[in-house]
Amino acid sequence: MNQQNIQLEIVKQLRKVFDPEIPVNIYDLGLIYRIDMDDDNNVEIDMTLTAPNCPMAESIVMMTETAVLRAKGVNKVNVNIVFDPPWDKEKMSDEAKLELGLL
Repeated sequence: MNQQNIQLEIVKQLRKVFDPEIPVNIYDLGLIYRIDMDDDNNVEIDMTLTAPNCPMAESIVMMTETAVLRAKGVNKVNVNIVFDPPWDKEKMSDEAKLELGLL
């Protein structure tokens, strides 16, 4: 499987991970800032949270790692939590905004 197909699979898997407090997946919420993959298909993700003091932070990171590892071809995954730039609702996809009644 080539890296482009693996990237598509990673996004597909990330769309299955939901913030426990919001009925929208983390990808469409705009929480995923960066997905990088090296030549050995090791994946590094920068993601944020809707709030810096999110009580579910550890769970969301674990769910994200598990989901990415389910993508065919992925060897290892490392998830970094970042808060720069801060998350805001403008990072959400139109589908997420529609789901939450923001459109």
